[in-house]
Amino acid sequence: MKKISEKRQNKSSFKNILKRSIGIALIGISLVWNADVLTAHADAPYKTYTVDGYNSVTETQTAYLPYKTITKIGDESLMTPTDFTLLDDGTMYVLDSGNKRVVVGDADGNLVTTFGEGVLVGPKGIYVTDKHITYVADRDAKSIFVFDENGELIHTYTRPQVAMYGDALDFLPLKIVVNSSGTMYIVCESNTNGIVEISPVDNGTFLGYFGTNATSASVWTIVWRALLTDAQRAKMVGNIPATPDNMAIDEKGIIYTVTRGEGDDTLKRLNIAGVNMISDPGKSDTVPAAIAVGNHDNFFVVSQQGFIYEYNNEGQLLFMFGGKDDGQQRIGLSTKAEAIQIGSDDKIYVLDSDKAQIQVYEPTEFTDYLHEALYLFSKGRYEESKEPLSQVLMMNNLFDYANMAMGKALYKEGDYEGALKYAKLSRDNDLYSDSFWEIRNIWLKKNLSTVIVIILVLIVLNKIIKYLDNKKNILSKPKAFVQKIKNQKLVAQLRYIFFYMRHPIDGNYGIKRQNKVSVLASNILLALMIVFYIINKYFCGFMFKTVREGQFDVASDIIMILVGLFLIVGCNYLMCTINDGEGKFKAIYCSFIYSASPFLVFMPFIFALSHVVTYNEEFFVSFGSFCMVCWILVLIFIAIREINNYTVGETFKIIGLTVFTILIVCLLAFIIYVLWSQVFDFLQSLVGEVVYRIGG
Repeated sequence: MKKISEKRQNKSSFKNILKRSIGIALIGISLVWNADVLTAHADAPYKTYTVDGYNSVTETQTAYLPYKTITKIGDESLMTPTDFTLLDDGTMYVLDSGNKRVVVGDADGNLVTTFGEGVLVGPKGIYVTDKHITYVADRDAKSIFVFDENGELIHTYTRPQVAMYGDALDFLPLKIVVNSSGTMYIVCESNTNGIVEISPVDNGTFLGYFGTNATSASVWTIVWRALLTDAQRAKMVGNIPATPDNMAIDEKGIIYTVTRGEGDDTLKRLNIAGVNMISDPGKSDTVPAAIAVGNHDNFFVVSQQGFIYEYNNEGQLLFMFGGKDDGQQRIGLSTKAEAIQIGSDDKIYVLDSDKAQIQVYEPTEFTDYLHEALYLFSKGRYEESKEPLSQVLMMNNLFDYANMAMGKALYKEGDYEGALKYAKLSRDNDLYSDSFWEIRNIWLKKNLSTVIVIILVLIVLNKIIKYLDNKKNILSKPKAFVQKIKNQKLVAQLRYIFFYMRHPIDGNYGIKRQNKVSVLASNILLALMIVFYIINKYFCGFMFKTVREGQFDVASDIIMILVGLFLIVGCNYLMCTINDGEGKFKAIYCSFIYSASPFLVFMPFIFALSHVVTYNEEFFVSFGSFCMVCWILVLIFIAIREINNYTVGETFKIIGLTVFTILIVCLLAFIIYVLWSQVFDFLQSLVGEVVYRIGG
């Protein structure tokens, strides 16, 4: 009985401890749940990506970690907030659109004030100056409301009453920014003329439209519209520019805009003349929601799904992270992002209208070093930027932007060898070209006289040898040996390419009637062409290389060339046979190989040239390649005509039929591949089912 009593006492004390633990846990959960600010320092629930020198998206270190989630300002909850502004002192102005008011909080999350009640109708955008003057774009009220630092209404701007604005256009403001002189830039719904620019002078003076998006039309659209009648054209959808979705302004008055569906023009950085200063934009989202200016000559874009993009001032993508919440309410993920702001401490604030909260992200050490280098580099302090860049590269030596910046810093210092190294690592062709030009220039200054002397010596030596050969015939034996090699049948067939290139009509006659070439010689030439192609593809000059450094796929290259060649030759032979062509398969095959002989002759020179030119002389490589391709196409045309005894018109007809046949063969191959894949999947599932049942 005593043991049973002890067991009951132990069991009872265990229950008490368990109850206390659960109670403490519930209190803790309740405290966290009811807190105004939820703070979390866990690992990021997303991956971070960047763009490498090949313009491919690649994973990198975590750039920003979820820091906290703001669900209330003081005791005030938000309802469908659509915009907010964050000042340098940490004061936050949130446009609480669902409650038709502005909620102001301090840096600690405490409520300062609310205002706008009874004035705002359907507010969509907000902007606050350093002096705490608040501008609210109210779509439903068709007005811009201006409040002073105490939240009192001091100005109301409505639709500009001037003809230049557009008689048929309504005034439906969605977003607003203001420059240092008080000029307002307003995005209006359905106004495709651009951003509305209003001066505060005379209670609102319309200055015109700013940063209008361009329109574009395909060639097919232009031709089609030209063929239609006026009535038909009137029914077509008009080719009108898109309205920007959101914008931001920096301390210099530069306007940043985002416009969905604009491709390369999704992001714009507009100077005072309205000219876009982003010439080569990086990766961008198709549905951008908002844009914000950073503290280091950088800017940020957030998409509606919560993906955050960071760019430098030239539009190059630095980081991409974040994402859409799948319903698990994970910190750092959004449902519908509406606005983004950057704090003076580089924290990122993202407003989620569906969750009625603000997600906050803090930069990692890796990002802090990059920002420091970015700022120093943009200010021309290249020597100072090398230290933080070195720290970034120690953490990730494959981060291409850091390699590019380090290369440019070294170039500014005159270390062209070092700049060339980092240009290769970052795949920066412009930096590589500039660095190589300087290195080549230095080499020429040091060695040009020596090169000239060597050339003169070689010329004189050549003259002496020719003179001695004419007098004493000292080269008789070497000449006899070379002539003996040339007289070899296979060698003569290989050398026939030089005659064929200069006299294609006679050359094709020799292939067709005189057996001047053989299949063996053609196969050797084809093998040489494949070797030249592979060497040029993987080992050409850095600026002309199109494949990733160190990446080789030689087997696929060989298969592609062989399949393509025999597909062209086979389809051409088939069409020629059907259309009374005289050429046999051997003659057609050999003529096609010999028609490509300019590739064998000129590619070594183009390959060598690609290693010694910069962008200033790139034309020579491009023009040489263009001439080589044109020469090959002309030789192929003459080969088809001469081998089959066609007229010019018949030759064009055969070429068209050959191209059509190739397309049909490719389509059939694709259909067979798809059907076989389905049969294979069926057989695989059938075998798996049988094995499962036997095993069961």
